Amino acid sequence: MNITTTIDGTSASIYPSGEIDLDTLPPLRAVVDALPPQVTDLQWDLTGTTFMDVTGLNFLFARAPHDSAPGRRATVTGLNHQPLELLVLAAEVHPTAFELSRLIPETPPADFRPAGP
Repeated sequence: MNITTTIDGTSASIYPSGEIDLDTLPPLRAVVDALPPQVTDLQWDLTGTTFMDVTGLNFLFARAPHDSAPGRRATVTGLNHQPLELLVLAAEVHPTAFELSRLIPETPPADFRPAGP
């Protein structure tokens, strides 16, 4: 797995390239752990990620107890077909644990009801 990180003030973007699974989790954790504490906005650009298993799903939604920036907001962009399907399925099965609007800001919350005519 190749991982590129860019930091601009309080924002960081991480670009993993390859699969996100149990074997690739340690380098991803290391990248997040190495971010400066002033980074409050973290964007995962998954354009180069073609496969993600449950390990990646839990990693994106989990908050590490040793995270140096507990208020850090993480978002995801560039979702390919399989990672997107995994996120949607997880949100359908367990919407309170896997709230998509937390990672993908344009996603309406699970309890969203469109206004009637």
